[in-house]
Amino acid sequence: MDEREISLPAGGVRLRGTVAMPQASGAAVIFAHGSGSSRLSPRNREVARAIQDAGIGTLLFDLLTPEEEAEDRYTGHLRFDIELLAGRLAEATDWLANRADARGVTVGYFGASTGAAAALIAAARLEDRVSAVVSRGGRPDLAGPFLERVTAPTMLIVGERDEHVLELNREAYARMHATRNLVIVPRATHLFEEPGALEEVAALAVSWFHQHLVIDAAVRPGSHDDRSRHPPAA
Repeated sequence: MDEREISLPAGGVRLRGTVAMPQASGAAVIFAHGSGSSRLSPRNREVARAIQDAGIGTLLFDLLTPEEEAEDRYTGHLRFDIELLAGRLAEATDWLANRADARGVTVGYFGASTGAAAALIAAARLEDRVSAVVSRGGRPDLAGPFLERVTAPTMLIVGERDEHVLELNREAYARMHATRNLVIVPRATHLFEEPGALEEVAALAVSWFHQHLVIDAAVRPGSHDDRSRHPPAA
């Protein structure tokens, strides 16, 4: 596994990240962390390791600079600037696509908390360039009208005891038109800290990305599964 610390340009700033690309990998997942977190999120890194073990590359990066993080600790406003976060995620996608070891790979997003909303907005804007999205304890409601525009197959994973966020995810699921799945992890709370909960999230994510990044790309090179454009009626 070739794992490197990197610095990528986005919106006039440089953001720190970690990229890992298995040899001959045809797919990669870009992570969008949640509010008040970073590329060092232990939960996202555990999921990333499971994805890497499945032969899929990963990019974890900070959505904010160190200076912005310091400011946000006092104001809390940048972590909810979903447009800003979505724009930086899209630029990270461009950056990855231009790497020699990642050209031509199918791309997926894994978003947590507010990062899930940023992932859905970026996926809606980039359309065919994003092949799958997974949300962990996410706030898809913050994606607003972009929810209906998402074409990438999307899995929403929520803890059974995260009742408020679960309701928001149910409402978002009903609004979406893409192929989608809402999975409720039994007895889990918002951070999936219960024994086995995060492992289940990782297994679900690996399965979803394997299906929509690896298998679909192999069956129909250079295109999405038709279900992402013409999903069955929910």
